[in-house]
Amino acid sequence: MTLLQSPVGWRKSSRSSQETNCVEVGRVIGGAAVRDTKDRSGGLVTADSTQWRCFVKAIKTGRFDL
Repeated sequence: MTLLQSPVGWRKSSRSSQETNCVEVGRVIGGAAVRDTKDRSGGLVTADSTQWRCFVKAIKTGRFDL
């Protein structure tokens, strides 16, 4: 996904722990962007809407649980 706009509506992920490992999710046209709250200017990862839905589903079903 090519990022042609700045993400808007940044919010802290409800799956982030309260003290560490926090990420924020922002909206972009056709998808979402994710950044580290400890380094907001350090870059971000983007996903189109299909990729984002698959990622969220995998999180909710425990696919990434250790």
